[in-house]
Amino acid sequence: MEIDRADGRTPNQLRPLACSRGILNRAHGSANWSQGETKVLAAVYGPKAGTKKNENPEKACIEVIWKPKTGQIGKPEKEYEMILKRTLQSICLLSVNPNTTTSVIVQEPGYIPPPQALSCNTFFAGCQLSSYALLQVVNDDGALLPCAINAACAALVDAGIPLKNLAVAICCCLTDSGCVILDPNKLEEQKMKAFVYLVFPNSILSVLPEGSSQVGGEPVEYGIITSVTHGVMSVDDYLHCLQRGRAASAKLSDFLRRNLQSHSPGDLSKAG
Repeated sequence: MEIDRADGRTPNQLRPLACSRGILNRAHGSANWSQGETKVLAAVYGPKAGTKKNENPEKACIEVIWKPKTGQIGKPEKEYEMILKRTLQSICLLSVNPNTTTSVIVQEPGYIPPPQALSCNTFFAGCQLSSYALLQVVNDDGALLPCAINAACAALVDAGIPLKNLAVAICCCLTDSGCVILDPNKLEEQKMKAFVYLVFPNSILSVLPEGSSQVGGEPVEYGIITSVTHGVMSVDDYLHCLQRGRAASAKLSDFLRRNLQSHSPGDLSKAG
């Protein structure tokens, strides 16, 4: 069953993609990622020495902080922090830079960070320092978390942070009629019966030794890094979303690879 979308897209069609890198001079790495009118700016600072309390000093530490536009952080922002942290931990080679911390700060539109938020953070143990990755939500028009994950991945690569492999994120929605649509805008997202955020590995750029990019005999690209569902859907509906999401991730992966292979990281790359 098909469905008419207000912007004229087919159910499987993604919004126009755009990514520019190296756009912030003072950051070690940066990326501006857009999916339609949803835009996220990510900047990485560091890494610098020191891990947070209760973290393993023999590995690199990643911290995610989501800054709301006004007021205190709420439940949705805390969930985004947890998902972002676990996703980035899954793709980073944490053993390469032990006893370091990278903090990912997500800012919603209108939030102005204090000056120290753009420099290193001092922790209690021996004045240990952490690095910062700044993630600014320029505009939210749906599928915000997948867009933020894609921006963070591109910025980590631009900063030279060692990664096991790249990752791409997509949002799949389920309508009341049972139709699956990809990459919804804000209006579509609000009308959906349920939706799922999916993050897939891009093993083509993997730096892992040969053979270690397989799990149970299956290539990494057949696996999944992150899956988060909202609302109620059947197992069959979820598997349908998974199938459609994996197919769409091929286009995202191709776009990301072409952008990262560009010799001019500050140039804007686009895909329809």
